Amino acid sequence: MTSRVTLVSPATSPSLRRARFYDGDPIDDIGASRAREVAGSLPVAARVVVSPTARCRQTAAALGLDGVEAPELGGLDVGRWRGRTLEAVTAAEPQAVARWLGDPGSAPHGGESVRVLCDRVARWLTGAAATEGRVVAVVEPDVVRAAVTAALDVPAALFWRLDVPPLTATELSGRAGRWNLRLGRPLAGPQADPNQPSPYGR
Repeated sequence: MTSRVTLVSPATSPSLRRARFYDGDPIDDIGASRAREVAGSLPVAARVVVSPTARCRQTAAALGLDGVEAPELGGLDVGRWRGRTLEAVTAAEPQAVARWLGDPGSAPHGGESVRVLCDRVARWLTGAAATEGRVVAVVEPDVVRAAVTAALDVPAALFWRLDVPPLTATELSGRAGRWNLRLGRPLAGPQADPNQPSPYGR
C-alpha cells in the first residue's frame, strides 16, 4: 500500500508576519482571503487532521476542510518565549537562543526541545502511514519541518534549515516506511495561472 500525506501550512497571522513566537492569534484578513481563494485545490482525503491551534483550525475552515484536531500535531512549545519576537529574546538571552538553535535537545525556554517535537511527529507519521487513502493535515510550520526530518531520516539539527512558507503543501508518499518528498508547493485555485509567481515569493 502506498501511503500519502499532504501537510498544509497555515495562512498568515500577525505573529507570523512579525516573526513572533506563536501566541494563539488568528489568521489575518489577507491570509483568510487567500485560503478561501484556493479552497478546493487539495486532493480528496480519506482523513483530515488539524493542529490544535487557532490559525490551523481557521485555515482548514477557510479551505473547506472538516478536520479532526490532533494534539500530537501541536507546534513546538516554546515555554516562556511564547508571544515574544525572536529579536527581543535574542537581545535578552543571546546564549540561550544560540544553544537552542544549535542543539536540538536544548529547551532553555522551559518548553519542549526540537528533538522531542520531531520524535512525537515521527510517531504520528508512522501511524498515518497505515491509513487507507490520503491524509491531509493542516499543521504548524514546526510540524511540517519535523515531519520532513522524520520522513527523510535526517538529523534533527537540520530542522531550522527547512523553510515553510504560508499556505503551501508538502507531500509525502511511500511504502514500508520509505518516504519520497515533494517540497512545499503554493496552493492554487482552480483557475490559477501556473505561470504566475507565488504571492509568497516561492
